[in-house]
Amino acid sequence: MTDIKKFLFENGDREYKRFQGALMPTVDPERVIGVRTPVLRKFAKGIDENTAETFMKSLPHTYYEEDNLHAFLIERIKDFDRCIEALDRFLPFVDNWATCDSMNPKILKTDKARLLSCIDRWIGSDKVYTVRFAIGLLMRHFLGEDFKTEYAERVAAVTSDEYYVNMMQAWYFATALAYQPEAILPYFEERRLPAWVHNKAIQKARESYRIPKEHKEYLKTLKELSR
Repeated sequence: MTDIKKFLFENGDREYKRFQGALMPTVDPERVIGVRTPVLRKFAKGIDENTAETFMKSLPHTYYEEDNLHAFLIERIKDFDRCIEALDRFLPFVDNWATCDSMNPKILKTDKARLLSCIDRWIGSDKVYTVRFAIGLLMRHFLGEDFKTEYAERVAAVTSDEYYVNMMQAWYFATALAYQPEAILPYFEERRLPAWVHNKAIQKARESYRIPKEHKEYLKTLKELSR
């Protein structure tokens, strides 16, 4: 553990620390060292399994970069059950969007039926970034050929006053409009989403290169002025 902290501080960049800290208002700036993501990912690949296991048990971590390193070590896990166990231990300690959104274990897509049961648990959590992670998984893995309208219903059913949950809901529906327009457009036409999520999703969809110009113009007419 001492060697890991030594590496992090040796690779900290003061300018990047200021830049990164400004993007994460939920994180105490004193917890940010300023190690760039490619450096962390490369470092994670060189950590042996025993050291990784010991490190991942030492929760909570002190520094933001330790959280990100933890996320990247989870990505390396090749067994589905072990990966889920590691996520269940770690997710309650995630305290920012950047760590949450950077964590994308490839093993999860190998068993989507079991993944859905985990998503159901996580999306009902009282932890902001556990919910955000669950919505992100539905966006990553279930908007293509595996899409079902019930998955969009799960995201729409989330009610929260938390900005980082609402933003992920908006991101989900903006992306879903590109992949499944016929199934998703009624959510906007029938005002099924909270007003802020509704408008933010339209904004993000209209900024997307995936959505045709004529669809963007129609979406503009659906923007809510008040509710």
